[in-house]
Amino acid sequence: MATAGAPPIVFVHGTRFSAGQWSSQLDALQDEFRVAAVDLPGHGARSAQPWSLAAATEIIAAEVDALGRGPALVVGHSLGGYASLEFARRCPERLRGLVLAGASASTRGPWATPYRWLAGLVPRLPADRLSRWNDRLLRRLHPPEVVEATIRSGYAFHSLPDAWGEVLGRFDAASMRHVAAPVLILNGEKDTVFRSGERAFARAHPDARVELIPRARHLANFDDPDAFSAAVRRFARELSVRD
Repeated sequence: MATAGAPPIVFVHGTRFSAGQWSSQLDALQDEFRVAAVDLPGHGARSAQPWSLAAATEIIAAEVDALGRGPALVVGHSLGGYASLEFARRCPERLRGLVLAGASASTRGPWATPYRWLAGLVPRLPADRLSRWNDRLLRRLHPPEVVEATIRSGYAFHSLPDAWGEVLGRFDAASMRHVAAPVLILNGEKDTVFRSGERAFARAHPDARVELIPRARHLANFDDPDAFSAAVRRFARELSVRD
């Protein structure tokens, strides 16, 4: 049951995943907040929908409206973090706060080169082999209750070239200037690649701070779901107090 005045929270998943990525956070936070997770275009239940950032922002906006409590706290991981930055630029009136998780690295310049290579390589590999590899990896690294919803939902490898093809070259710390709401940059301590620009991202915004999940990697919400959920809860409560 949502607490009066508490912001609704919309979660936006990362590359190849779906709304199932957030099962632990939805369970943990639904006692205090209205919560929801979306499938981005080309992912999960929207697997057949072509990817575009424009479509992604429309999906996030529709979910914010569906929760019916006004502007929302949007939590985006990796690809979903960059999609959330685009949402913040296009729909500032629907945003109460932003959590960027594993999405504070510039997608411009030399950093993007290996990801362009990866985006080109993935379609050449059999999807069933990639799925089996992902299943084994997730089950080896994380408890079943954390990853089973993600595994059941399957993976969107077919959307990776289009998704990262649009994101690469588009975002850097200057993107933060389009965010008209407080920002929490929430990274895994060991996510050295995707937290590489966190200080620059924080400096570019007048109301942003960085928080790290100790010993966590890129999938910080899998590595330590309790700590990740607690950080989102604290930030959401801060937003409530500010209003």
